Amino acid sequence: MTTEIIFAGFGGQGVILAGKILALAGMSEDKYVSHIPSYGAEMRGGTANCSVIVSDEEVASPVIEKPDVVVALNKPSMVKFEKQIKPNGLLIYNSSLIDIKPSRTDIKVISLPCGEICEKTNNPRGTNMVALGCLAKAVPGMISGIKPFEFALEEAISARNKKFNPINIATIEAAFNYDYTME
Repeated sequence: MTTEIIFAGFGGQGVILAGKILALAGMSEDKYVSHIPSYGAEMRGGTANCSVIVSDEEVASPVIEKPDVVVALNKPSMVKFEKQIKPNGLLIYNSSLIDIKPSRTDIKVISLPCGEICEKTNNPRGTNMVALGCLAKAVPGMISGIKPFEFALEEAISARNKKFNPINIATIEAAFNYDYTME
């Protein structure tokens, strides 16, 4: 199984970190992975996206032209990347910030209230963790639940920020267990 994912949002939402954590989680399960970050003109507040491939086979190319999944955390990202998703692919979008519905009818869609889940876990900066939890549930077989994220957070987070790992795991778990519908 190979899953090609694009995470997109504005700088400061942790889009690049989410991609790195997903790649590390995949590595912890002996998957082949690729992670390519892309920043806009400014880091915080500008656009950011990253491409991640998680596969049971070697990754021939890290370039993603038609992703299986797009995780859009803001409106400009959804508008830009929705059209690139493969038919029957998946769009996960942050309904806490995006006030429009996707235009395509040939893809699956999850409207994810990131703000609500972050509020429940007292993690106001956890939008990227919500996205990871939802993604792990929505794409069975890519990552086996939330356990691999514990390893990934330990590897990806700097020593001074490791104190946030328990709340980030709780946020991933809350999103994984959230009762969303796939349209």
